Amino acid sequence: MDRLDRKILRLLQEDATLAVADIAKKVGLSTTPCWRRIQKLEEDGVIRGRVALLDPAAVNTKVTVFVSIRTNSHSQEWLKRFAEVISDFPEVVEFYRMSGDVDYLLRVVVPDIAAYDEFYKRLIAKIEIRDVSSSFAMEQIKYTTVLPLDYMTLSKESGSSK
Repeated sequence: MDRLDRKILRLLQEDATLAVADIAKKVGLSTTPCWRRIQKLEEDGVIRGRVALLDPAAVNTKVTVFVSIRTNSHSQEWLKRFAEVISDFPEVVEFYRMSGDVDYLLRVVVPDIAAYDEFYKRLIAKIEIRDVSSSFAMEQIKYTTVLPLDYMTLSKESGSSK
């Protein structure tokens, strides 16, 4: 990857609906080479998909809950089963295995506290968990899906990585 790829990625992260011709113009390429670069970034898995970002309030998922989970079981079998259980919950929008005191961290979105309580009851009915701690976000101060690209390793022919 080089500086042009990084520019293309910046533009697509900001607006994936941009026409290839517009992207090409902004990065200083003609349309066909720009399209080829985008296809290569997709084939290489750098671009994993293109999505529409929805307003949580408009789809009635305005409450964000961070759920910390501790378990007594740390086997591969339990983790596989837990991952399968979590994949059945559309309310879970992020799921991480953690280091430290917490074993797993979930980000859950729901309409209200009552909906979270129903989610919680369904979760603990499906799998044994030692401890569940929930923190409700009071205010979202920053949210972005844009990844920082200054850390990318660029090919040698492009010069510096910045």
